[in-house]
Amino acid sequence: MTEIPSPLPGDFRSGYIAVIGKPNAGKSTLLNQLLQYKLSIVTRKPQTTRRNVIGIHNEPGAQAIFMDTPGLINPRYNLQEAMMRQVQSAIKDADLILYLVDCADKLPAEADIQAMLKPVACPVILGFNKIDLIDRRKLLPLIETFGKLYPFRTIIPLSAEKNDGVDQLLREVVKNLPQGPPYYPSDYITDQQERFFVAEIIREKIFKFYGQEVPYATHVDIEEFKERENGKVYVRAVIFIERDSQKSIIIGKKGQALKKVGQLARQEIEVFLDRPIFLELFVKVSADWRKQEAQLRRMGYLR
Repeated sequence: MTEIPSPLPGDFRSGYIAVIGKPNAGKSTLLNQLLQYKLSIVTRKPQTTRRNVIGIHNEPGAQAIFMDTPGLINPRYNLQEAMMRQVQSAIKDADLILYLVDCADKLPAEADIQAMLKPVACPVILGFNKIDLIDRRKLLPLIETFGKLYPFRTIIPLSAEKNDGVDQLLREVVKNLPQGPPYYPSDYITDQQERFFVAEIIREKIFKFYGQEVPYATHVDIEEFKERENGKVYVRAVIFIERDSQKSIIIGKKGQALKKVGQLARQEIEVFLDRPIFLELFVKVSADWRKQEAQLRRMGYLR
């Protein structure tokens, strides 16, 4: 990691950047590219991100603290309401907003943009993501149109997946951060615990391995995370679902589906932790947990 010089230069910049946008706008992919490290889980299913994920970019003159947020939706039940409160919290705490738009998808309406950004007091950068999927001749008219909708600090075309335009975006982000000292040591890449990311890796495999509604009805709890004498980390994880019928799908015939999820998750967790693990997965029913405030509070979605 790059060490921040001490004493710090007077023009050192630091701050929090809320990365917001609709589901599947590419927020998590962008965060991983900005950090050059897989921190946020990524799947093709929308609404994969449920909580704000902190990713810290350090360079000699700046510290940019990105907050990857859940996709903007109209909530239909308590979990989704909690997810939108996460977004609102990130916007409130931000020194800079990075609003990411999938330019290959249906573009947000002017009224939606105005309603979302009206209360924002800090600068807003607009990122037009997935430019590799559209005719480049459409970009300039799009930029001109959006430039009239809101006083964005700047508009950056990019493709997070192809790592095209990401460096330019990062330069603009750093340039628009306020002057001030860093919030974290220069070797930090996140402030969240290992067990949070272990649970997220397991949840990512569930989203990739199962179809339909089942992944959305799951929550992963790490009940035990302990290093043993042999150097292996023992991880006991519980996958909560809402109905018995979903439990049988998660487990699969003779437990093969759950075993496959465990194998895929273990391989990635070992890379993430840089040490061997022993992973045990269990499945439990917690009826309609997405709609139960007490359960959402226990699972950490509500405070």
